[in-house]
Amino acid sequence: MLKTRLIATLVSVVVTALSWTSSAAFAAPSASADDTARFLAGMPPSAGSPLANYAKDAFWKQHAASFNGSWNGLEKRQLSKIRAFVSKNFTNPQPVLFYFFSGPDFLYADTFFPSADTYIMAGLEPPGPVPDLTRLSRPQLAGALRELRSSLNSVLSYSFFQTKFMRLDFGRGQLQGTLPVLMAFLARSGKTIDDVTLIDLQKDGTIHPAENKVPDVTAKGAKIVFSDNIGKKKTLYYFSTDLSDGGIKTSGFTQFCDTFQHPDSFIKSASYLMHQDKFSMVRDYLLKHSASILEDDSGIPIRYFAHGWRLQPYGRYVGPIALFGGQYQSQLSQVFRKGTTPIDFGIGYRWRPNESNMLLAVKDETATAMELPPPSPEGNANRSRREEAKSEAPRRRGRIYRRRQHKEETVFYPYKLFGYSP
Repeated sequence: MLKTRLIATLVSVVVTALSWTSSAAFAAPSASADDTARFLAGMPPSAGSPLANYAKDAFWKQHAASFNGSWNGLEKRQLSKIRAFVSKNFTNPQPVLFYFFSGPDFLYADTFFPSADTYIMAGLEPPGPVPDLTRLSRPQLAGALRELRSSLNSVLSYSFFQTKFMRLDFGRGQLQGTLPVLMAFLARSGKTIDDVTLIDLQKDGTIHPAENKVPDVTAKGAKIVFSDNIGKKKTLYYFSTDLSDGGIKTSGFTQFCDTFQHPDSFIKSASYLMHQDKFSMVRDYLLKHSASILEDDSGIPIRYFAHGWRLQPYGRYVGPIALFGGQYQSQLSQVFRKGTTPIDFGIGYRWRPNESNMLLAVKDETATAMELPPPSPEGNANRSRREEAKSEAPRRRGRIYRRRQHKEETVFYPYKLFGYSP
């Protein structure tokens, strides 16, 4: 009997010890947001971080070496040149930056607008959860870092994300959403992340921590508070939201943006979406609220800057790449032919330096950038005849619609590639 009790006691002690060990392992502290960002970016986490031991492993050292090589090449080829360009040409930056159609591209938002205090970015891609790398096994973590490098390949090589592949990259695997990329770019840009919060947007433009589970959420997002290299506190908001007219009417996104006055706006590699009527609301919003707009030719068409804006072209306009061949702007070509300032870096879809273009439009109610030709009377007459034909022949109208729909899908197929359907 005594022997049986002794064995039972020993078993109980062992089970309790194992339970404590398991609980302690499960309750291991998560890494800080800043250490997580540094680890993802191939930069050593702090010595006391739960990630410090992982940084000694061969898979992380390989990740760091690969990231360092890519970043050093980007710095030499592009970022240092952009910073020199900005310091020379942008003399009146605003404290707020709007960067719509951005995806997780904080890298170029920061490089072109380093003095902003608040960055408001928006794209279709969800933010995903705040990454907790301590929950991953070593093989899982090695795979996650490979996936991250693959996701960053196009932006580090050509300056833009390919949305078609972002949808795949950020929707599967161990690191989901845009937050891992945003955090890695913040770390590589010399920032210290103080806090990362998932947020929900409501129709009235108010935001709430996602953990509050407020009803009637119209968009998901993230708020990142960080410090720059001199310790100044800044804020990045990223929203996953539809910027087409159908989405922006009810999302509350512009109501949120209304709380920030006279921002600069940045538009790059935006798929020429604002050339289309279905993106007229976001286009008009930026034109009305921005103190200045810096864009490549994929942003707002030049005709909208004819009056009330001072224009300064940079680089060389050679027209869109073949994928967007229908979006050539003869008026923009004329603006560049009148006089442009060369740039020694590549940006946008035309990423080679001698083919890249940028346009800085600064709001000035007294300025006239160009004279637009009046509408053609013949064109108006033809339009009237088409409208009359539509109203009198419903069956024919259906056939016309199908042909037009087919034509739009053929000409504007790139919009589907980059996340929106015409």
